[in-house]
Amino acid sequence: MVIVDKALEKREKEGNPIGVAMVGAGYMGRGIALQIITATPGMRLVAISNRTLAQAERAYRQAGIEAVKVVETVSQLERAIAQGQYAITEDALLLCRAQGIDAVIEVTGTIEFGAHVALAAIKNGKHVILMNAELDATIGPILKVYADRAGVVITNSDGDQPGVIMNLYRFVKAIGCRPVLAGNIKGLHDPYRTPETQQGYAAKYHQKPQMVTSFADGTKISMEMAVVANATGFRVGQRGMYGPHCTQVSDALTLFPMEQLLQDGLVDYIVGAEPAPGVFVLGYNDHPLQQEYMKYYKMGDGPLYVFYTPYHLCHLEVPLTVARAVLFHDATVTPVAGPVCEVIAAAKRDLKTGEVLDGLGGFTCYGLLENSDICRAEDLLPMGLSEGCRLKRDIPRDQVITYDDVEVPPGRLCDELWAEQNAYFALGESHAAMAKATTAGPLDE
Repeated sequence: MVIVDKALEKREKEGNPIGVAMVGAGYMGRGIALQIITATPGMRLVAISNRTLAQAERAYRQAGIEAVKVVETVSQLERAIAQGQYAITEDALLLCRAQGIDAVIEVTGTIEFGAHVALAAIKNGKHVILMNAELDATIGPILKVYADRAGVVITNSDGDQPGVIMNLYRFVKAIGCRPVLAGNIKGLHDPYRTPETQQGYAAKYHQKPQMVTSFADGTKISMEMAVVANATGFRVGQRGMYGPHCTQVSDALTLFPMEQLLQDGLVDYIVGAEPAPGVFVLGYNDHPLQQEYMKYYKMGDGPLYVFYTPYHLCHLEVPLTVARAVLFHDATVTPVAGPVCEVIAAAKRDLKTGEVLDGLGGFTCYGLLENSDICRAEDLLPMGLSEGCRLKRDIPRDQVITYDDVEVPPGRLCDELWAEQNAYFALGESHAAMAKATTAGPLDE
């Protein structure tokens, strides 16, 4: 932020703002629009796409923009941008193709649709900012391969937990400590929550029941920590993470196996701790003199130390992620290589043959974090690809679901990218990879 704010001010003074487009105008999207338009000099939200135009118009109106132009073609959108008009459209791919747009923010939380948007934006040389941990956790590594080839940045966002964790992780490294655990703080974890149990909470906070269900049942935090695992190389200590309960974040010093922390590093979370809803990193430093200084700074005896950020301000920090990507080619959080951890699907209740899985935050399954090598060895079904899969056999509650248990819907880009990801990073011949490994990539056809 110390550098980014001055760089944005410079773009504003030069009359050369960063051109940003956004796909998705739900609760979070409207907040992002408000932040860019009212509080971010040097940046202009030139267009919003949403499947219902009224929601896109609402996002602008709530930020004080009354006049918007509906566009249906790339040329219409480019003309609107050149004339300084704000544009709305139902066709998200227009935003990916038009000139005058430096970065596309994807805020839909979808996987199949989000994959199409991300690939189209990358193909057209635009940076991609994901407010979509679900997409990133599932096929982020292969999207990063395409982004690298195109010379653009793909990154998850600051403000969301993965971005805040990575900022803290980089800080801990920068002061000479070795990060050994990247952690999240949850207030509740109940894998059997459903859109029905969460309906009241969702209404109170103007959210969709499925979204808040994914928060409560552990799927969302699993997706977020998969993103962090793939950005750090840290693994999960056991299937589903440890997730111990405690009262203060400082308690985390004694709650995780030291041998695992020092061997590979861990991603995990704690439940019920203050300060919530923050994030934390455990750092290790066994230098005797540094330990003396750290004790003087009231950080404890060491060699393990807790660093934490007591908040995450989702929509407020998204523009900073955009600026880092466009101005400095700096990703807030992005995969370093292939998948390290993945989110797999487990039955939320006893499931019957012929049932169709309803995906994230639904009635049928919840997500668990697992190490990728185990996922491939056991051919486990990714939670992000579970929606629409039809069961070929009964599955008891809490049992993880494999590819042999389901029929996968045909013709999905997300399945093709996931199989290409497995083949590219040599993760083993899973059911899906064997079916797709010899096909060309979606941008190479």
